[in-house]
Amino acid sequence: MIDVDSGCIFAIAKVEKINSPTMNEDIKFVIEEAEEGMSNAISHLDKEFQKIRAGKASPAMLEGVRVDYYGSITPIDQVSNINTPDPRQIIVQPWEKAMLVPIEKAILAANLGFNPQNNGEVLRITVPPLTEERRRDLVKKAKAEVENAKVTIRNIRRAANDSGKKLEKDGVPEDEVKQLEKEIQNLTDTFISKVDKLFDAKEKDIMTV
Repeated sequence: MIDVDSGCIFAIAKVEKINSPTMNEDIKFVIEEAEEGMSNAISHLDKEFQKIRAGKASPAMLEGVRVDYYGSITPIDQVSNINTPDPRQIIVQPWEKAMLVPIEKAILAANLGFNPQNNGEVLRITVPPLTEERRRDLVKKAKAEVENAKVTIRNIRRAANDSGKKLEKDGVPEDEVKQLEKEIQNLTDTFISKVDKLFDAKEKDIMTV
């Protein structure tokens, strides 16, 4: 199940293993390393999708904002509390009042399209409803992240297959290398499908008014 609103992935499809007890340990390692890499690509995509919000206020909208905290560049959530009292507002409460202006500057510098209102105590950000054009722009941004994820997965496939060829040169039986290639392709197909499903869900989330 995918919780699109929170951006969390509760399950990642697993490929049925065709490993045999007698399979070369180096082959098993290549398969496990490839699956881990592809899983990381999915996790990265999920994080990028969390940053693409369809107009509903969320603390994740400020993820990536870095604040100059007395000369140290620090994530915004390490110098303030961030909450959303309603779907259209983000409230940033600095832990130190002196950080109000630096945090305000950091948000503006991040080019998120927000204009925080500083009342001397907190920063109040109003999240405007998205226009149709803006929603389509966000879908394009999501597609770009999807393509990046697919490129990563395919690069992992290529690297795994290259490792298999090297193992064959080192004496690993050809049938085991063929088995490796088959499983790597199964992994690739599964994770590419997962990426497509995540995008379909995210596109629906973005385009739903």
